[in-house]
Amino acid sequence: MFTEERRQLISEMLSQKSRIKVSEISELLNVSESTIRRDLKDMEEMGLLSRTHGGAVSFSVTNFEPTYNEKESSNQEEKNSIGKAAAEMIKDGDTIVIDSGTTTLEIAKNITAKNISVITNSIDIASVLCQKESIEVILTGGSLRPNTRAMVGQIAENAIKNFRVDKAFIGANGISAEAGLTTPNYTEAQTKKAMIDIANKVIIAVDSTKFNRVNLAVISPVSEITTIITTSAADKKILKEYELLGIELRLTD
Repeated sequence: MFTEERRQLISEMLSQKSRIKVSEISELLNVSESTIRRDLKDMEEMGLLSRTHGGAVSFSVTNFEPTYNEKESSNQEEKNSIGKAAAEMIKDGDTIVIDSGTTTLEIAKNITAKNISVITNSIDIASVLCQKESIEVILTGGSLRPNTRAMVGQIAENAIKNFRVDKAFIGANGISAEAGLTTPNYTEAQTKKAMIDIANKVIIAVDSTKFNRVNLAVISPVSEITTIITTSAADKKILKEYELLGIELRLTD
């Protein structure tokens, strides 16, 4: 089998499974593991995949960003359950920051804690929370992005830097153990990063479709994450990676 044929087959395997092992490819293609490792190294340099210990993952980087309405209508049941589970982590007297997003909006809807202070860059979250008793709402200000309804940019980041909070609840378009937490827009990524930087605990709220997705702008490495809240629909093998990194997992039905 020629090298290009072999690499084409590896690409096809990744498109179907998103994650493959050297031993698995070697056995299927009937070539040595050292040959497969060389293939993966060359393919990584070409930007076709990302190597991991013992294999590779799909490294399809994208800057495509769905509209807020498109995100609002997708995976709504998962987002509802994630929102409820995340809200249970908020205790009376907490100080928190909540990132803008359709999943994080569900957190705001389900908050029952009293005497809390919430910093947010979301006009939708602020609207929900201002109707709840004993919650102080602080809006960051900044440039409003219509696509995500998030206030971002230097004004937002400067406002965020003035605070320290117990917990940050952050959403993302993609999460990968290798590439980290990512989103399509660089400015929005920087605002999310500012939120992470002021929190004692960083809680990522993502539905099962976000795992092993890699977007253009990096928010943070996964080493900065304290907890991931997702649903039991997420791939168990993928979740195990985060457990091994010392990240707490909270799975909802």
